[in-house]
Amino acid sequence: MADNGGFSGPLLLVGCGKMGGALLGGWLDQGVAADAMLVVEPTLDAARSGVPAGVTVVADAGDIPADFAPAVVIFAVKPQVMADVVPGYARFVADGAVFLSIAAGTPIRFFESNLGAGAAVVRVMPNTPAAVRRGMSVLCANSQASAGQRDLCGDLMAAVGDTAWLSDEALMDAVTAVSGSGPAYVFHLIECLAQAGVEVGLEPELAARLALQTVAGSGELARLSDDAAAQLRINVTSPGGTTQAALEILMAKDGLQPLMTAAVRAAEKRGRELGA
Repeated sequence: MADNGGFSGPLLLVGCGKMGGALLGGWLDQGVAADAMLVVEPTLDAARSGVPAGVTVVADAGDIPADFAPAVVIFAVKPQVMADVVPGYARFVADGAVFLSIAAGTPIRFFESNLGAGAAVVRVMPNTPAAVRRGMSVLCANSQASAGQRDLCGDLMAAVGDTAWLSDEALMDAVTAVSGSGPAYVFHLIECLAQAGVEVGLEPELAARLALQTVAGSGELARLSDDAAAQLRINVTSPGGTTQAALEILMAKDGLQPLMTAAVRAAEKRGRELGA
């Protein structure tokens, strides 16, 4: 966001947990001024959390200064508390704010019903690699969000990684199942690969190190390469070699693909249930 990415007004972050904190750090790194942001977080210890000087922190919506008029309000609280939190920010609709939500399973209609039909709402599904600026965020806007408001929300999320847009909100549950929950699948892969190393005789510390660096390095290679993942796999696989022997297990009819598809379907189904 060169020159603050066109950011022309205050930013209000509601919730500063792991994801909210990652976003805050990304915006500061991209040049958004600390005094242009206000954080609402009742449990936040500003000194311990590393929130820099200049970022105002308040405990509740009622503590926000009366003359504070944010250009964007970001809801980064857990879905379970949204019903209690969101109505307290309806006063910012009249100020022309766009409301950006990162809550999984919470549809745009929820915010419209709690903020008013005129509210400009953008829903986004980020993921935890945002903490190291390698996140993946997928956004979807309602009809009240202007092109400028969409651009603003896109710029804010681009500060912590890659972004994409959906025109059909119904696909957000699928996005959540793939990229939102996806880091947990990768972390479990690291766990499983390390345990497999232990079971063939490696010391646990070495097996964990091999698994972690292999997954991290392979991900970075895939990110930087012009080749598709399938081609990168082929490049590693010598006919009749050790990798092929392993892939005959992983790529069998009952191998990794059907297992991964079943996992993603389960996550998508749960997302639909949460949004019902």
